[in-house]
Amino acid sequence: MMRLALGTLRRHRGAYAGTLLAALLAIALLAAGGLLLFSVLTAKPPADRFAAADAVVSGAREVTATTVTHKKRDKTKTKVKSERLTGAGTLPADLAGKLAKVPGVTSVVADAAFPVQLNDRTVIGHGWGSAALTPFALRSGEAPAAGEAVVDADIAARAGLAPGASIRVTSRTGTRVLRVSGVAAPPGRDALPAQGALFVNDGEVAALSGLNGPTAIAVRTGDPAGFAKAAEALTDAPVYTGDDRVRADLPGALPDYIAPISIFGFLLGITAFAAGFVLVGTVALSVRQRLRELALLRTIGATPRALRRLLGFEAATLAAAAALPAAPLGVLIARLVAARFRALGVVPSLFEVRVNAGVVVAAAAAGVLLTVLSARIAARRAVRIAPTQALVETAAAPKGGGVLRAVLAVVPAAGAVTVLAVVPLDGPLGMGMSFVSTALLLCAVAAAGPVLVRGLTAVVGRLAPAATGRLAGLIARAEYRRVAAVAVPLVLMFAINATMLLNAALLNDLGAKEQAARTAPANVRLGGGMPLDEAEQLAAGPGVGGAAATIPTRAILVSGGKPEDYAAQGLLVTGSSPALDLGVTAGALTPDGLAMSAYLARQEGLRVGDRVPVWLADGARTELPLTAIYARSHGFGDLVLPAALVAAHDPVGLVTSLTMRTAEPASGASAHGPAQNSPQQGAWELMVAVTLGFTAIAVVNTFAIATAARRKECADLWLAGATGAQVRRLLTAEAGIAVAVGAVLGAAVTAVVVGAFSVAQDGTLRVFVDPATYAGLLGATALLGLLAGAVPARLLVRRGSILWTA
Repeated sequence: MMRLALGTLRRHRGAYAGTLLAALLAIALLAAGGLLLFSVLTAKPPADRFAAADAVVSGAREVTATTVTHKKRDKTKTKVKSERLTGAGTLPADLAGKLAKVPGVTSVVADAAFPVQLNDRTVIGHGWGSAALTPFALRSGEAPAAGEAVVDADIAARAGLAPGASIRVTSRTGTRVLRVSGVAAPPGRDALPAQGALFVNDGEVAALSGLNGPTAIAVRTGDPAGFAKAAEALTDAPVYTGDDRVRADLPGALPDYIAPISIFGFLLGITAFAAGFVLVGTVALSVRQRLRELALLRTIGATPRALRRLLGFEAATLAAAAALPAAPLGVLIARLVAARFRALGVVPSLFEVRVNAGVVVAAAAAGVLLTVLSARIAARRAVRIAPTQALVETAAAPKGGGVLRAVLAVVPAAGAVTVLAVVPLDGPLGMGMSFVSTALLLCAVAAAGPVLVRGLTAVVGRLAPAATGRLAGLIARAEYRRVAAVAVPLVLMFAINATMLLNAALLNDLGAKEQAARTAPANVRLGGGMPLDEAEQLAAGPGVGGAAATIPTRAILVSGGKPEDYAAQGLLVTGSSPALDLGVTAGALTPDGLAMSAYLARQEGLRVGDRVPVWLADGARTELPLTAIYARSHGFGDLVLPAALVAAHDPVGLVTSLTMRTAEPASGASAHGPAQNSPQQGAWELMVAVTLGFTAIAVVNTFAIATAARRKECADLWLAGATGAQVRRLLTAEAGIAVAVGAVLGAAVTAVVVGAFSVAQDGTLRVFVDPATYAGLLGATALLGLLAGAVPARLLVRRGSILWTA
């Protein structure tokens, strides 16, 4: 059987080129997505800042919730869930002295890490005593005295600083002008990875940071394991040794891979779905054009089982051959995507693609498996062809399978309806669920493709102008399965990319509109980072009728035994005239209460008056009364906390927006909202580019296979008197019909998903969220489909080709 399969592949090299290309691209993209996801899942920031320490004791770095479930027969099940903090809890001020008395400890350094703004850049401040932990060594200048600071070599190079220069440093406790006393760097480099460092005099750490204790305590000892055991009697704080020391650092100073994990996981999911979709369609089309050959094999005694094995061997051989060049291509794609994501700021600057043989082999195996399964699906009906079909000019696959096809269409369609109707699309999973519903609807369209296409071609074909167009319509109605095979990739290309782009555009548009509505009552808006007391002074200035200051932060709620992290704002409201409108739908904003978005309140089942436990950025727990529920949360956050509380517990704690209602706008002030999140938008656009490129190649590939299979049909038309131009116009008209059918089905899928997503956001039904993007994508899809149909047609009907076939 293997020998026969190899012989068939050699005989039909051109026919199998499309399948080979589809498998190659599928495996390459699966490998790229897998390597990117593997790299972010296994990425570990270096422990360089504590490289000179043997063990590090830290304050709280995560919130942990434990759920105990009692089962039958006195059995219990315990679940422990954790959520990482965005700030650092502090340790008792006297703990360093206690740890110094542990046997074997040779030195102890209490370290306070705190973010500060330096020349519009966030860097991490420390006391000069902490420089020994890395260690940092002076390259020029001297250690900082009171009112002085040492900066790392990277900051000095970027800002052109040298000993004697003055710098302006802003922290949550105020703004200070410090003199640069020196420039320092760790051995062999200019700075720590992913964080700038600034060192101040140890006596000024508390005043500059606002901390009431160290965030970590580093220890030198000859027995780290023994010290960790002894420290358990002195503190409940965790003790880290070895590579785990990095976990004691300030969370904001560490590379954050949470968002990239979601993005790369989403990219891998899209790629896997598109790869399976494309492979099934491509292999089915290539098998369909061999029906007469399969019938001939039946006449010489081949059984359906033998033909299935033959097609399976062919598919496996092709996929295995494609995997060889696909592996290095996948590595190259992963590195190109990672480089672009680093440029966009979506992944940390330290992120590198780690090539893992297991991931590449798994991608190749998945590609081979998908190709073989596609061949099995395509062979299900094709191998039942009657032997007598070998005696006729054209062979057709046996009819039947309508019930199975109907089930395969109804089940995913019902799943899509369930997702769109039940899952809260206005939450953090909304974008992911919109893709899931799109994928389910595309599966339904693929299963019901012949039925849908047959009905649409009957309509579209009658609208075609001229005799050639009407003939193309008749052929399309007769060969509706072939049209479906060509149109479905167009549906995939348009629906997936349009849904992602339009939904992302909708979120950006809603964020901008709600920001404008929130700040509409104010006529002055000041941005940048400023301490809370400075914002209070501005808000109390002459002529200010009302002001609202916001401090961005993160807060954690525990729901169902699982801590969840949410974007939040610390809010300070002054004056009698409102300067910020959150669209409060229940209750009222109060200085010491908690406000919550309508989405989150609905998800948590909370009402005004309930007391809600909240964990702040540094892990401090507080309980606040829910006093207001608001509607305008896009681009703002799901929680509103008292500004003073946030300023005291967030590591940055700076006011980033101050809106005021004054008699006259201040010079240079702006009432416009902030710019949208360009890194996130850039990530979406890059993912669209990847999927668009893959599906575009799939469309061209499918059209080429379908057109090449009609060589003899075109020769017969030429011999019957049709000119080459007429044949080309006929094939182009058929391509136009397939494009029109694909565009209609793609627009239908997009309308359903985008419309449901839009209604979930604010109750407004929208389909054309961004008309320019919609029209551009639709036009590009149509143009690509027409070119993909016209170019192979022109190559096919060249005089020499027709004469050769005839």
